[in-house]
Amino acid sequence: MLGKLTGWDDTIVALATPHGVGAIGVIRVSGGRAIDIINKLFPAKDLHKQGSHTLHVGLLKEGEKVLDEVVLALFKNPRSYTGEDVVEISCHGSPFIQEQVIHAVLAKGARLAKPGEFTQRAFLKGKLDLTQAEAVADLIASNTEASRNTALHSIRGGFSTVLKELREQLISFSALIELELDFSQEDVEFADRRSFYALVDSARTTVTELLQSFQLGNVIKNGVQVAIVGKPNAGKSTLLNTLLNENRAIVSEIAGTTRDTIEEVLNINGILFRLIDTAGIRESGDVIESIGVEKSREKMRSADLVLYLFDALTETQAGLEAALLEVQALNKPYLAVGNKTDALGETAAQEKFAGDGVLFISAREGLRVDLLKQRMADRVVQGSVQTESTIVTNARHYQALQEVQRSLADIRAGLDNQLPGDLLALDIRRCLHFLGEITGEITNEDRLDYIFSKFCIGK
Repeated sequence: MLGKLTGWDDTIVALATPHGVGAIGVIRVSGGRAIDIINKLFPAKDLHKQGSHTLHVGLLKEGEKVLDEVVLALFKNPRSYTGEDVVEISCHGSPFIQEQVIHAVLAKGARLAKPGEFTQRAFLKGKLDLTQAEAVADLIASNTEASRNTALHSIRGGFSTVLKELREQLISFSALIELELDFSQEDVEFADRRSFYALVDSARTTVTELLQSFQLGNVIKNGVQVAIVGKPNAGKSTLLNTLLNENRAIVSEIAGTTRDTIEEVLNINGILFRLIDTAGIRESGDVIESIGVEKSREKMRSADLVLYLFDALTETQAGLEAALLEVQALNKPYLAVGNKTDALGETAAQEKFAGDGVLFISAREGLRVDLLKQRMADRVVQGSVQTESTIVTNARHYQALQEVQRSLADIRAGLDNQLPGDLLALDIRRCLHFLGEITGEITNEDRLDYIFSKFCIGK
């Protein structure tokens, strides 16, 4: 694949650590001339004579000018992240020093790396497939244990293994179909149709499970947008403060205190919940409050989960049922939560509001708020997050898997209708094409540039 793409035989350099002042900065150099270039700046040793995976301490110099005292980590091809010669320079964390070192490397013939170019080279050298390379970016962006574990599972080849097994089975059967075409005049059948039925049905089950996992994968990767809605003075801002364990929203006894939405993030069981405290929903002659109410409805419509909070002291059964009709019309997960039960009592609240499904809490006293958090997690995850299983988190993978599923359905229909081998072979090749798009066996330079452009520079 590397030979098909242009501009991948030069040497690149980039800062691999975040910009700004720190204890150290790491500058990564990769390519065929990486060792030659750094050798000219590091007079203490001849790096060509040093073994791979070794560390070397000394002065980095540009002519007679000392740039810094550094530690070099030497990785010789193919035993490196990119599959090329790689030198990582650990220098002091001054932005000025980092800039001077990078400028010296550029002056010796390297060029600045593009976003994700080190990982892209690792893919092109066969060190990673495309799903593993994309998981590297997911791992860097992970901000919960669930997202980290899911990305690590993909980097270790969990997703790739599932697709590889499926692809190899289809290639094997496709080869037998193609062989039949070579002997079409002999009326022979090399491919066992009954075995292929079983293979296609098994493949469809596998792909269906992967497609179904995308909803959970999207939750793990992007979090859950939660709109806390209800009438004025129901305690929405108090609940937000209690969930966050800090005074984030202004709380008062005056109905309509919250005029605009307030958004904060809460980690529950490894899932990020983006909590949105909204203005109380009611008809108002106040122009500003009316705008806030309309924003509340917009947030409710766009949310992944709606928390409808009501005052158990003042609300009625009929009023609650009417309010929940609007929430239910959104056709999305919701929780009905009765607040201020410390004053009313849970037993009295349950008798007042007949029917199951309402969770009674006291936001001010923190009563049963932990149970509310668990209900929120259960409502969107519907079970524990099994990050050691394969979970699809990438929209590109999801779209390709949809095409794989359609191709498998066409293959199954072709078997049912006893289509000739040449037509079956077309559907199999189409299925293999989309599987190859996911792992990178089939791709093009423009698509790779787009995928890796979303990476950070230096990775």
